Amino acid sequence: MRPVRAACLGTATALAALLACAPVTSAATGTGSAHGASHGKGRAPVITLIGRLAERTPIPLHPGGPAAQGDQVVVRSVLEDLDGNVVGESGGTCVLTRAALPGDPGGAEECIVTYTLPDGQLTAQGMYFGILNPGPPPSFDNAITGGTGKYSKARGTVHADTIGVGVRRFTITLG
Repeated sequence: MRPVRAACLGTATALAALLACAPVTSAATGTGSAHGASHGKGRAPVITLIGRLAERTPIPLHPGGPAAQGDQVVVRSVLEDLDGNVVGESGGTCVLTRAALPGDPGGAEECIVTYTLPDGQLTAQGMYFGILNPGPPPSFDNAITGGTGKYSKARGTVHADTIGVGVRRFTITLG
């Protein structure tokens, strides 16, 4: 995620955000759907989503002041498959846990994101580092903490990469 005062989410999200804040995503798998696809014997199913930021609301502790521990941001993204079909949405919140320190302007946020897909929901959580640095939001990895429907016993990871302004690619590996 980016600082709540100055950032434009790449997402949580992301994802990605998450996501990013949790960024908006586009869904695709080896089968071209938002459903997990096995990639060979013994390999974990992978879902690839493209997220497009739809809404972002910063909640700063000190409006107009510098980023501070406790600043929050709420995000919502539209999720698409690799063919550009809308397959769901993501929503989440991030809290700034570390504002810029001397010699380390990057900062850190703790994010919680839910990805809503046709067969259920996936939840993810984790730290997002470097959010106060200038330039595109950095990549991040979050842990899948659970889900509903088809994903009721889900575990694994969500990896997010910024691929454009307000756009992230989420690679969800279920395992």
